Amino acid sequence: MFAAFMIDQMDALMLARIQFAFVISFHIVFPAFSIGLASWLTVLEFRWLRTGDTVYAEVYKHWVKIFAVVFGLGVVSGVVMSYQFGTNWAVFSDKAGNVLGPLLAYEVLTAFFLEASFLGIMLFGWGRVSKRMHFASTAIVAIGTLISGFWILSANSFMQTPQGFMIGADGILYPTDWLEIIFNPSFPYRYAHMMTAAFLTTAFVVGGIGAYYLQSKKHTEHRKHGRVMLGMAMVMAIFVAPAQVLIGDEHGLNTLEHQPAKVAAMEGIWEDERGAALRLFAIPDQENQTNNYEVSIPYVTGLILTHSLDGEVKGLKNWAPEDQPPVIVVFWAFRIMVAIGMLMVLVGLFSIYKYFKKQQFNPESIWFHRAWMMMTPLGFVAILAGWFVTETGRQPWTVYGVIRTAESMSPLAAQQVATTLIGFIVLYIFVFGAGSFYILRLIAQGPKPYEDPADDNFYEHSVTESQGRTLSGDHEPIESTKEEVGTHTNDKDDEELR
Repeated sequence: MFAAFMIDQMDALMLARIQFAFVISFHIVFPAFSIGLASWLTVLEFRWLRTGDTVYAEVYKHWVKIFAVVFGLGVVSGVVMSYQFGTNWAVFSDKAGNVLGPLLAYEVLTAFFLEASFLGIMLFGWGRVSKRMHFASTAIVAIGTLISGFWILSANSFMQTPQGFMIGADGILYPTDWLEIIFNPSFPYRYAHMMTAAFLTTAFVVGGIGAYYLQSKKHTEHRKHGRVMLGMAMVMAIFVAPAQVLIGDEHGLNTLEHQPAKVAAMEGIWEDERGAALRLFAIPDQENQTNNYEVSIPYVTGLILTHSLDGEVKGLKNWAPEDQPPVIVVFWAFRIMVAIGMLMVLVGLFSIYKYFKKQQFNPESIWFHRAWMMMTPLGFVAILAGWFVTETGRQPWTVYGVIRTAESMSPLAAQQVATTLIGFIVLYIFVFGAGSFYILRLIAQGPKPYEDPADDNFYEHSVTESQGRTLSGDHEPIESTKEEVGTHTNDKDDEELR
């Protein structure tokens, strides 16, 4: 019934766009979280090695389990993304494959293989390899996530601000300058903006959970862990949140230069406007090319975008209606993203105040800790809102100004796309619901007391337990091993006597 309703109401192109938006919305959350977690785990392990304080090891061993789940979910959802390029968007893959294909291949060769090679040591090597080797593995996985983000955002940025290519007589894009393709005009700003967003999102998740441990009566034994989590997250909120505002401003100026229609949609500007006003609230009416119920502050948008009170910002009416992005989505997604960014800055200022009052870890600082707990999921909301601005604001183009979205789709029937969309929805709810439930269970349990690496249990695969302990540096066999050795020796002696 649901499939029939979708087919009646939407064509194949709209269904394919909804499917892509659904899949990428699930996907982007997990890589962003894993990027931030990997770097934070590196800092945690460094602090443990530097100070010897076992609280860092306990927090590390707790969060590395969560990282493993997040990383796995990111890989699974990424595979589905690749699958869509060959099914729903085969024409786009054919036309842009010469450019985007190598960029995605570089991501696999330089980042994914690097992560996969050292991920096993990071997850299962604690106590089985030297401390330095384990720390190096954690750091390499963190570097791999940053490299992965480099190539993915380079490819996506090319779709926003394409350069370094030519269009052949067959309509296919051919690369002419790889440095121009990789370092296209929007890439530096988008990469910095996205990596900073990943760090901030992770910081507010970790800080919010740390604040929960400080307040919860069920987790009194985890308050020392809560202090570590909240304290390290506060550093990010205090210093990185304001930096993100500055990066976002530079990114906006770059977008104004290369994608002015997107900026006009973000600001809800229809006519060319000098001293453009900031629309705090409006309901864009794209059919009539106007805003309803508009509440605005004069000159603010013009000052931000042009750094001048009388600077001119182009309106959407400069583009034909069929060349305009869906304004209401871009307009409100942008405001959600900015509002959350401002909340992050305010929580950072609140953190400075509590730090100088030396009350940041005091259980009586209820409202301070509640503010952090409230912010726990909002980083993910901001990331999703930002991607909606980026991807919806690029419409009606897949490669801006070069390939239209309507020209990029495979020749599929609406029924086919609707069927796979429903399948994805059901599968994602089950898989990602189970993963999220497990993560919440780990958080509810809290960190476990640290045990010496020599006391860890070894997996009995190709080596015995005693051999595993020897390889790890623990040369003292356990009592059971001694007894087993003695037993085998006596059996052998008895055979020789017979």
